[in-house]
Amino acid sequence: MLAVGQAAPDFTLQDLDGKTVSLAAFRGKTVVLEWINPNCPVSRDYAERKVMSATAAAHPGVVWLAINSTHKTHDNFVAPAAHTAYNQKNGIAYPVLYDSSGDTGRAYDAKTTPHMFVIDAAGKVVYNGAIDSRTEPNTNYVDAALTALAAGKSPDPSTTKPVGCSVKY
Repeated sequence: MLAVGQAAPDFTLQDLDGKTVSLAAFRGKTVVLEWINPNCPVSRDYAERKVMSATAAAHPGVVWLAINSTHKTHDNFVAPAAHTAYNQKNGIAYPVLYDSSGDTGRAYDAKTTPHMFVIDAAGKVVYNGAIDSRTEPNTNYVDAALTALAAGKSPDPSTTKPVGCSVKY
């Protein structure tokens, strides 16, 4: 498991438009990584309720990147055109990157869709886990982590158990 405090593994992936995106390009900024798959009911529920989009919008200085590590031969694979339509329907305005080899997902030990990672400006993982508590009252762990970082504090909790569908490597 990629532990809090470790350097975030660098990657270079393509977005839905074929543009190359590298984590290294965002050094000096806080970055959120969200593992995503429109065919996962849990991931889809969060998208339809706009949880990730609202959290991203609440932190405009943060770079938010979604990563789809579903292998292209798996039944749950979503082609880029269909993913683009899904994003438009659900108000997802941040880049979605394709990791069909699964190399990036495995480097992060991404287990579920969604699985969230917050990376600080120094390139270290400061949060690893679920987007929220999924209980009432609901605690949005990623929002809390980003708020803590903005205040110069460490996220607490810094690790939670990710919840969702397994990543389909």
